Amino acid sequence: MLGYKYLIYFKINQILIHPCGNIKYTQGFILIDLSMTMNIQTLRIVGLLEGISFLLLLFIAMPMKYMLDNPILVKYVGMGHGVLFILFLIVLFTVCEKQKWSIYMFILGLIASILPFGTFVFDRKLKNFEQPIAESEV
Repeated sequence: MLGYKYLIYFKINQILIHPCGNIKYTQGFILIDLSMTMNIQTLRIVGLLEGISFLLLLFIAMPMKYMLDNPILVKYVGMGHGVLFILFLIVLFTVCEKQKWSIYMFILGLIASILPFGTFVFDRKLKNFEQPIAESEV
């Protein structure tokens, strides 16, 4: 993948990703170095949260909207799911680059994030990747 060090800036209602490490801190932004904080365990946690939010949206919020004419849950659960979906893709891309995984793994994670229960299946695959790494560190 790309050999860049990815940085992320958070600002109210905006997320901007910059593909270089030389960006200066500016007022109103919080700087996080993604290459230092992202690992397989982080990807698994974000994937599980994204999967749960997707299931809540599909099986609780959407039926309430269309069967009970109460769309309020879709607004909040949908927004939370959207944030978690984008976060999952950012973490997935960063971990794929850091672990030097092929583009196949990124596409597999992308497809898993779109399908219901997909992130749980992808989590099992990630667990298999995480165990050999943990064993080699001992």
